[in-house]
Amino acid sequence: QVQLVESGGGLVQAGGSLRLSCAASRRTFNSYNMGWFRQAPGKEREFVAAISWNGDATSYADSAKGRFSISRDNAKHTIFLQMNSLRPEDTAVYSCAAAGGRFSATVPSTYDYWGQGTQVTVSS
Repeated sequence: QVQLVESGGGLVQAGGSLRLSCAASRRTFNSYNMGWFRQAPGKEREFVAAISWNGDATSYADSAKGRFSISRDNAKHTIFLQMNSLRPEDTAVYSCAAAGGRFSATVPSTYDYWGQGTQVTVSS
């Protein structure tokens, strides 16, 4: 079992930045591919970004490209999502997820563990 705890959300004005963190409970986290998803009220959960177990590969949703950056620090069992140039439409609960085996980065059902999420609110 891997427990994931997100932090770093909050209220920010449009154009501002936030850095989300996701801390994992186990050292075996280092073998997991990781992703960030978000869900706005009344909308489906959507993929934001993903990173391979060793950090060598990343992928982003089109809405995140050029503004968001995913990274990981395996020594600290933590991944990050740096979000710049935030827009009101980025408002959502952001959750991190861990995939221990074969997975499809953009498909939530292929991840094994999920955090509770952290609220990001961008005001206009």
